[in-house]
Amino acid sequence: MSYLSNVLFAIILIIGFGYFYSNVKKIIRNIKLGVAIDRNDNPSARWKNMVMIALGQSKMVKRPVAGILHIIVYVGFVIINIELLEIIIDGLFGTHRVFAPIGVAYDILIASFEILALLVLVSVSVFLIRRNFIRLRRFIHSDLKGWPKSDANYILYFEITLMTLFFLMNATDLHLQNVPGGFSHFIKAGSFPISQFIAPIFNGMSNELVMLLNEAFWWLHIVGILVFMNYLYFSKHLHILLAFPNTYFANLKPQGQFDNLASVTAEVKLMMDPNADPFAAVPVSENEVPAKFGASDVQDLNWVQLMNAYTCTECGRCTSSCPANQTGKKLSPRKIMMDTRDRLEEVGKNIDANKGVFIPDNKSLLNDYITPEELWACTSCNACVEECPVNISPLSIIMEMRRYLVMEQSAAPMPLNSMMTNIENNGAPWQYSQQDRLNWKND
Repeated sequence: MSYLSNVLFAIILIIGFGYFYSNVKKIIRNIKLGVAIDRNDNPSARWKNMVMIALGQSKMVKRPVAGILHIIVYVGFVIINIELLEIIIDGLFGTHRVFAPIGVAYDILIASFEILALLVLVSVSVFLIRRNFIRLRRFIHSDLKGWPKSDANYILYFEITLMTLFFLMNATDLHLQNVPGGFSHFIKAGSFPISQFIAPIFNGMSNELVMLLNEAFWWLHIVGILVFMNYLYFSKHLHILLAFPNTYFANLKPQGQFDNLASVTAEVKLMMDPNADPFAAVPVSENEVPAKFGASDVQDLNWVQLMNAYTCTECGRCTSSCPANQTGKKLSPRKIMMDTRDRLEEVGKNIDANKGVFIPDNKSLLNDYITPEELWACTSCNACVEECPVNISPLSIIMEMRRYLVMEQSAAPMPLNSMMTNIENNGAPWQYSQQDRLNWKND
């Protein structure tokens, strides 16, 4: 590879990783728009969560077909990209298969990469068939119309293209390695259990043409990887990166345990304390903005909930197990997460356009993206949380938005308002006075 090629490669690499870094910074900034919450307790349990769920894919295999195929793609994606290190070194310094001197270990590595690449191709092909021909219900749901449906297919096409280029790159390399007397810089290195069956298609071509094809496949492969890496920001596949922190910072409390508002808890404790002075003034700063009960927009959610939104892979397991959705209600937990991410991206673009400051746009997550009808359809059964393979909690967002409707807007459904009024007046959900509670015994 010439000096000019090395410089061009370095420029492409800097642009690729630089653009990726700028987008990662945007994601981190957007997540930090959320309310602070401490999720640093019990680190041993959190590490176990991350290792078992994100690394070990333990929740994926609850649906074995999709789970096993996903593990193959996941392992293949991670291990095959180890070769990226060699490609970068070769590209920057003009070497060829720089790790070849490690001998048998290198042969084993290349062979394992090829076997994994074939398994990835098979798995991705099955995913395409499931999504576009078998058309499983969760893949043709109304949530996935338009861009989300196309995005899922684009990722699969990307993976097929990258694996195909990997095989073609190795096949042309193997062809040139076997030229009698050697050819150019191509040395005998690596074992190619799959590419050896592709290499014969280049027989009859001139060595110069095959070398040109090899360089073309090499460049397309590395540029494709960089494009794929930067596409992640615009795609649902951010979970490739965010699944690890998302599972680490997941809620460790029992699933049925909801958080209490600190301000309300303080008021209740004050009421229950016989020694407290109910007329004592609570010091308040002049510039202090009154705390909002619940959430009406993404800035009211905590940062873990916002990270959940970016981590969602739109697999639809949550929606397919949601009893409200199954009985025809408007609620879809997947849509809750997609809407939250879309609104968060809209807020981020607003900040970018206004030099780092958010200018109110007369929009909010509530009503403009998620309707009260969706929120009140939820039975709070936690099925969506249980099903999510990366520990996302749509329910926590639903409950925060419900809390806003009830405590800020007094906009609860009539049956719920009646129940709360009865509890306030009668000490029970039913519309009977306390004196009449035991009248049933007279019958």
